[in-house]
Amino acid sequence: MTLITTYNLSKSYGPIDIFLGLSLSIPPHSRIALVGANGIGKTTLLRVLADIESASDGKVQCSSGLTIGYLPQKAELSSERTLWEEILTAFDKLRSQEKELKRIEELMSQPGKANEEDISRYGSLQAEFERKGGYTYEIRAQQVLGGLGFDQTAYEMPLTKLSGGERTRAFLARLLLSAFDLLILDEPTNHLDIQAVEWLEGYLKNYPGAALIVSHDRYFIDQVCDHIWEMSRGGFETYRGNYSAYLEQRQGRWERRQALFEAEKARLENELDYVKRNIAGQNTSQAQGKLRRLSRNLQALEQLGIQALQGKTWAEISKDVHTTTSSMSIQEAHQRIKALRNPVSRPQSLTMNLRTKQRGGNLVLRTQNLEVGYQDADQPLFSAPDITLHRQECAALIGPNGAGKTTFLKTILEQLPPWSGNVKLGANLDVGYFAQAHEDLNPENTILEEIQEVGPKLSAGELRGYLASYLFRGEEVFKKVSVLSGGERGRLALAKLAMSDANLLLLDEPTNHLDIPAQETLQAVLAKYAGTILLVSHDRYLINALATQIWEIDVDQAGLHVFAGTYKDYQTERAKVALANEDEENAEEKMAAYRSQKIAKNRAKAKKRHRETRLEEVEERIIQLEEKLEKLGEKLASPPDDHGKVRLMGQVYAAVEEELNTLMAEWEELLL
Repeated sequence: MTLITTYNLSKSYGPIDIFLGLSLSIPPHSRIALVGANGIGKTTLLRVLADIESASDGKVQCSSGLTIGYLPQKAELSSERTLWEEILTAFDKLRSQEKELKRIEELMSQPGKANEEDISRYGSLQAEFERKGGYTYEIRAQQVLGGLGFDQTAYEMPLTKLSGGERTRAFLARLLLSAFDLLILDEPTNHLDIQAVEWLEGYLKNYPGAALIVSHDRYFIDQVCDHIWEMSRGGFETYRGNYSAYLEQRQGRWERRQALFEAEKARLENELDYVKRNIAGQNTSQAQGKLRRLSRNLQALEQLGIQALQGKTWAEISKDVHTTTSSMSIQEAHQRIKALRNPVSRPQSLTMNLRTKQRGGNLVLRTQNLEVGYQDADQPLFSAPDITLHRQECAALIGPNGAGKTTFLKTILEQLPPWSGNVKLGANLDVGYFAQAHEDLNPENTILEEIQEVGPKLSAGELRGYLASYLFRGEEVFKKVSVLSGGERGRLALAKLAMSDANLLLLDEPTNHLDIPAQETLQAVLAKYAGTILLVSHDRYLINALATQIWEIDVDQAGLHVFAGTYKDYQTERAKVALANEDEENAEEKMAAYRSQKIAKNRAKAKKRHRETRLEEVEERIIQLEEKLEKLGEKLASPPDDHGKVRLMGQVYAAVEEELNTLMAEWEELLL
């Protein structure tokens, strides 16, 4: 049985339709990624499915008892609890059972306090408590917090003292631990570094429930999801498989639909040709009828595009299409057929072109004895081996947040001096810099004014045409930079970068805030770029597609490691090292276990030898004492007349007898 099924689901805000007629289902244990351009309605659909918003039309049917956990994009916890106290609220039911078990245990420890009902309930309650992980919930909480980047020093911090990103991560941690049947996650990788994202991937793969995820992290989707839902202006599409499979299937659908569209366009042209040849002849009546049908079909194709050709006849389609006229003129039909374009073949995305004004030298970057950091600091952020970057290479600089990646870029740009050592740039270099925070954008400028600063020789019309390729159209070009969204600022920064004609690009998180279509376009453009790239990014899909070498900052060792090869090769090598370390640890554990076993055996042998020696000593002494008691008994059987001697003999007898009893007890223990 599916967890959620929708029937003709629609959502509108006033006259604006967000989505229409969606019939979907979420199977148990599925991992579904919802993808599409920014503003297309993904978050709205999530909120409707999570029962936070109501649909305008249609129905959402949930399975009986379904529990849903929803992570919004901004999910900041607000309470007076500490981080640890807040996370443990995910186990409120278990902790309540734990208290009840302790109460019954206390009763059972007191004779006569616990009745048969208490004892019987204790058994069933303990079995349920153990089955649901009651004895391990604190360990699981620690594992999730650690995986999401929290160390134990943060456990006792009040939530009010955590940053917004940390509170979002805490919300996600509590959600993951709450064991919902369905997780609905809106951008779960926000505020996570690569290590935390990789941990989350592994966790979600093994999660017992289902998950519906919106994410711009294509690599994350590729690793976690087995279904893709795509929202676009042209409709809603479903695909089976991960993100890579979706790309292949989508390309195939585009090509088939384009071919079908071109075939239908050719058919309309053939019909129009028939009309032209017969409109004034003997077959004029037939030609006029064909022209009327052609007019309706042409308007359907104009309004619905290739969707008109999916599963319906032209007669059925025409009923659903608002036609402006029953029949066009031959001239009008000819012009409209010629102007036909498939409006839903591919989703709308930015159009970008990166050119280089001049060819740089083969040596682009070289460092010597470089240490990166701030001059007033006691020590550098990290040291780097002597590295070299050549023309047309792409180096990906990776590492956790705060490791010094942006500082390294600014050191290369000479905006910051090296902590020590030096950086040398090659000859004939024009450097283009994409800043993560887009600080090179002037918030007081309009979009048009901002682009005029890098293209002063272009006319306003040319600049507006250029901005249209970055999806800034019409009156949007007069918006102030200060009011732009993160995605809009990113597109504007890319537009400025493309105008620089640089042959060395320093890119600091270029895909941040970009939707997936824009990421795909940027990746394709960078792949064809004739210059050299130094890329700082958490976008592993982009790194995997472009990087020819990986520069990893190791915070623990305060050093930079250079790996010559692709990201996939780097991951393979890292897995080998981890496996070798694991084997080494296992070997050390085995050796330690062998040593412990050896010591235990030696101790057992020594103990056995000691016991045997002591047993011989005890047996010999017992014989001596028994003989002594026998002699004393004979003397006491015929006691002397001196009462003092008799009393003394009795005392000696008692002492010997006590020692004998003690030795007999020890003898019995030694025999066991």
